[in-house]
Amino acid sequence: MTQVRCLVLSGYGLNCDHETAHACRLAGADAERVHINALINGSRRLDDYQMVIFGGGFSWGDDHGAGVIQALRMKTHLGEGLQRFIAAGNLVFGICNGFQTLVNLGLLPGFDGDYSQRLVALTYNDSGNFRDQWVHLRINEASPCVFTRGMGSIELPVRHGEGKFYAQPSVIEHLQAAGQVVVQYADGQGRPASGCFPANPNGSVADIAGICDPTGRVFGLMPHPEAFNHPTNYPDWTRRAHDVEAAIGAFPREPVGGIGFFENAVSYLTHG
Repeated sequence: MTQVRCLVLSGYGLNCDHETAHACRLAGADAERVHINALINGSRRLDDYQMVIFGGGFSWGDDHGAGVIQALRMKTHLGEGLQRFIAAGNLVFGICNGFQTLVNLGLLPGFDGDYSQRLVALTYNDSGNFRDQWVHLRINEASPCVFTRGMGSIELPVRHGEGKFYAQPSVIEHLQAAGQVVVQYADGQGRPASGCFPANPNGSVADIAGICDPTGRVFGLMPHPEAFNHPTNYPDWTRRAHDVEAAIGAFPREPVGGIGFFENAVSYLTHG
């Protein structure tokens, strides 16, 4: 069976490419870190991959706004190629700064197959501060998103200063009605955060942490699933290790948590 090929963007302030590629490999993909200039100059081709990941970091130092310059460069040089890549049935995943880039490109929300309009924004946190914390998340099991199949809830870290999801009420209503609101911030019992800080770390409208396009193949998420790839990534892992060992006699060493997003992507590209 041919291994799924995944392109993980790197360069110019992006700083999560190594761990994102690692997460892809744990999920069974053949992941390659590719500098954005390699796509622009043609030495790497989008058509050679089945999934592209816009990873986290601070592309171009977030000058002019998070993800703005990266989106401009990608749209100017690769806009039509990205449109063809999506039309061909491939996957696009934007994480944190990558999510910011996708909304600036207009690849999300992609209403009615239009991947050119910017209808939503990810802007400054209501707290006015950079947030580095773990959050509880609710996953919409009715969403068409292929990355979240079979997932109900999860804890992941966030680390951003511009993570507040905002859009006009009509756009929010459209997203909700179409099932495109995939992930929302929650409290410790899994209930909606209802905008309350710090369960909702940035003030996102409707507690939105991630959305997809109507096909479910383009997905943007503010929290970092690649950063929860092993039990020891979790802040209370030593306590959990004690509890798990007491219950089953051994602490699991296999990939956990966020790897499920990548496993779902690989499964979709392999089996549909």
